[in-house]
Amino acid sequence: MEAPVAGIDISKDKLVVYFQGKLYEFPNDKQGFEGVKQILPKGCKIGIESTGVYHINLVKYLGNEYDVRIINPLVLKRFKDFRGKKSDKSDAKKLAELVVNMGSEFITSEARELTSQWDFVTRSIVRVKNRLRRDLILLGYRDSLSKENLNEVLRGEDNVVLSEVRFLLGELERLEGRKREIEEGLENFVPKDSLIFTIPGIGRTLGCIILARVGDVRRFSDKKRFVAYCGLDPVVESSGKGVVSRGISKKGDVVLRRAFYLAALTAIRVNPVIKRFYEEHKGRLRGKKLIIACARKLAVITWAVLYYNKPFEADE
Repeated sequence: MEAPVAGIDISKDKLVVYFQGKLYEFPNDKQGFEGVKQILPKGCKIGIESTGVYHINLVKYLGNEYDVRIINPLVLKRFKDFRGKKSDKSDAKKLAELVVNMGSEFITSEARELTSQWDFVTRSIVRVKNRLRRDLILLGYRDSLSKENLNEVLRGEDNVVLSEVRFLLGELERLEGRKREIEEGLENFVPKDSLIFTIPGIGRTLGCIILARVGDVRRFSDKKRFVAYCGLDPVVESSGKGVVSRGISKKGDVVLRRAFYLAALTAIRVNPVIKRFYEEHKGRLRGKKLIIACARKLAVITWAVLYYNKPFEADE
C-alpha cells in the first residue's frame, strides 16, 4: 500500500502541516515536533523545504521513522509561480503535492555538498590508515589495524613514531564519526523508494551519492552522455596500426566516478549482470582496468533504470 503523504512549511517560530486535506499548526520546538508525530503515521512521506537552519532540528527529531524529502527551494518557487501566490498554508499543501511526483530533480545543493564532504572524508580516512600502517612497520609490528595489534603497539615505549600513531588514531575516530554523520544526513535528501536501490551492488550510501550528484537523469538523452558525465567514457586513439585504448577520460564528475567504482567492487559479487560481464572480460582486462569497465557497465544500467523508470532486471 502506498505510504500517506504530508507537507510541512517551516519558519523560525512555527510549523504548518498539511495532511489528508487538513491543516495543523505547531510551534517550531520539541513540543511541536511531538505534535507532528502525533498526527503523522510512521512511514509517512513528508515534504519539507530546505530553509537554511530552521528545518534541521525537525528532520533530526523525525529520524528514521518517516520518509522525509528535503525539497529544493527553487523547485518550490517554480511550483508556486505556476500555482499562485505564497502563504504558509498553501506552501504546506504544495510541498505535499510535490512529494507525490517527486524525482531526483528535487535534490538540493546541500545534498551535493554533503557528497563532496563524504568524498573528502573517505579519502582522508584512506590516507590516515596508510600512514598508520607505515608507522606500525617502523615500530616493528604487523601493519594490521586490528584492535588486538593496535593495543599491543600502544603498550610500547614512548617515542616520536608512537606519538604520531596516537594522534592518527584520534584523527581516524573523528573522521569515521563524521563519515557516519554525513551518510545519515544524505538519507534525508534522497527518496528512499528510488529505483536505484533495486540495482544489486548499489547500497544506501552509494545510491544516495549517485542520485545527489546526478540530479535529474532525464537531462542525459542517451547512455553515452551519462557515462561521459561520470568520466567513465573510454578514450581511444586511431592510427595506421589500428585503434588503441588510452583508458578513461576522467573529465566527468570525480565523486560520481569514485562512487561507481566502489559500487562495482560489490556488484562483481552480487549483481548477475556485472558478475557475468566481469567473467567475460577478465581474460582481456585486469586489475583496476577491469573494475573500471565494470563501473562503466554499472553506470549504463543505472542510467537505464532511472531514465526509463523501471526496476533492475537481470536480463538488462
